[in-house]
Amino acid sequence: MNLAFRDIRHKLGRFILTCLGLSLLLGVVVTMAGIYRGQTADALALLNATDADVWIVESGSQGPFAEASRVPGDTRELVARIYGVEEAGSLTLQTVQLLHNGRRLRIQIVGYEPGRPGAPAHLTDGRQITSSRFELIADRQTGLKVGERITLGRDNFTVVGLTSGVVTLSGDSVLYMALRDAQQLQFDLAPPAARKEAARGAQRSGTDFVNAVVARVSPNVPSAVIAAEIARWKHLSVLTGAQQETLLTRTVIERASRQIGLFMTVLTLVSAVIIALIVYTLTLDKTRDIATLKMIGAPDRTIIGLIVQQALLMGVSGFVIGTLLVYLFRGVFPRRIEMLPTDIAGLFVVVVVVCLAASALGVRVAVKVDPSRALAG
Repeated sequence: MNLAFRDIRHKLGRFILTCLGLSLLLGVVVTMAGIYRGQTADALALLNATDADVWIVESGSQGPFAEASRVPGDTRELVARIYGVEEAGSLTLQTVQLLHNGRRLRIQIVGYEPGRPGAPAHLTDGRQITSSRFELIADRQTGLKVGERITLGRDNFTVVGLTSGVVTLSGDSVLYMALRDAQQLQFDLAPPAARKEAARGAQRSGTDFVNAVVARVSPNVPSAVIAAEIARWKHLSVLTGAQQETLLTRTVIERASRQIGLFMTVLTLVSAVIIALIVYTLTLDKTRDIATLKMIGAPDRTIIGLIVQQALLMGVSGFVIGTLLVYLFRGVFPRRIEMLPTDIAGLFVVVVVVCLAASALGVRVAVKVDPSRALAG
């Protein structure tokens, strides 16, 4: 006969409500872990989609994700001639806000050269950009559909394809367009601004600029060798794909990641305190029952097992229910929730340890119960 299960059956309603309350609390802990992983995945989404071995940016800059970068448009041709570079492409990145169907969208526009590195690798609908002007590929998160037309700057663009999962490090959606369109949108002045610059005698610098040049290196040549060779050009800075990943995860989003980690720690401690208080309260309610067990000769290990098993059942049940709720509703969250099996397993171990530690308070009370209390009125 298992005393823990019999006690739960006797007060099933209270046990279920307790588990539901714990499931919401532990679900928040799981959510924070998912947000942490999702934030990292968002930060690396565009970098991984580009699939470049080397990033060439403005001298003294760590762009284009961490800092502003601007290099001449002919840099791509210079990079492509280097031995070991299989292919190179130019990129522009620009964040804009637009109003579409009554909804304000914050998006990042990626300009690339069709057929060169930087193009979206996987489309879920539609086709790749084939025209050099006025075509877009949008992420599904924008809500845009194939064939839909939107206005950017002074031109109208048609959505010809859809991709999925490519967002910026802040979770904003991404639009791909041909490099020529992106350069005009980013670097060309509006007519009033152009007239103002002309009136004060300023020389127009043109639009033949890009934010970065990306290159894919031959498998037989280390990326670091190519990066070192390009870095000798004093007017350019070079980062390998691994350096860009480190820059994004350890510098750009480091503060936000540490904050999420702090929230997880605080919530875990709060969970431990709440479980300890629940176990303590349940133990006080069973004081007379525990005294009766002691009077009939039940050993302390039986009573300790009752307390510990109930604490574990509450914690594990709450964790499982909370995890299922997060998994079912993760699509509702505005940011990506990534639930890795290793993270779930690690959090499960933490919950078990927390339950064992929290049950210590109840065990201490149970061990000190005087058997004579069973005879009290």
